[in-house]
Amino acid sequence: MSLVAGRGPLSSDPAGRFTPPIPESVVYIEPHPRRIQATRNGRTVIDTERALLVHQQNRPLSYVFPADVITGLPTEPEPDAPGFVRVAWDAVDAWFEEGRELVHYPPNPYHRVDCRPTNRRLRVSIDDTQLVDTEETLILFETALEPRLYVHPRHVRTDLLRQTETASYCNYKGYATYWSAVLGDTVVDDVAWTYPDPYPESRPIAGFFSFDPTRIDVVAELPVSG
Repeated sequence: MSLVAGRGPLSSDPAGRFTPPIPESVVYIEPHPRRIQATRNGRTVIDTERALLVHQQNRPLSYVFPADVITGLPTEPEPDAPGFVRVAWDAVDAWFEEGRELVHYPPNPYHRVDCRPTNRRLRVSIDDTQLVDTEETLILFETALEPRLYVHPRHVRTDLLRQTETASYCNYKGYATYWSAVLGDTVVDDVAWTYPDPYPESRPIAGFFSFDPTRIDVVAELPVSG
């Protein structure tokens, strides 16, 4: 994800620049000596430590496998890695890397999450009602993505929030729960999210709230993008 998505160096909108510029067609392929498994119809159909990772502009990060370890699945040759093939993500029921189930894409070895306590101010409101106003926040830096502020529930008007059925998954943070704002007859869906049980690399944000500035009024003191 991180090299090719967001503002990663191989994305279509990189945060920095190469000198001299590299061609858009550049592909980065590397060994990925982790145990990759996949299941289909209740049985293991892929189990290998010989996968490669392929980083390519405007394409999601992908595994490719030695052709001789894939049987009974549709494959596509990888032209930049002779003898290796791609398997479509939805060709199997579940993917695993060293025992962790994956959703949507492989985790990237260059992706990093840093959670730091800070005194950056966060103010959140809906109409004239304030939900958050505090400088006791936590900032989450995540490779190739914009930083975000998280806040402990003691600083949140949680009496005005209601958990929804919406959920999402991140290979680096885990499963997120979403919350709507409810003020009398006014309901604004999915204005906030929390990670009740995040993965170890994101443990400091467990139970903390972050807010969606596209759905609710958010004033966050964040680093200025370059």
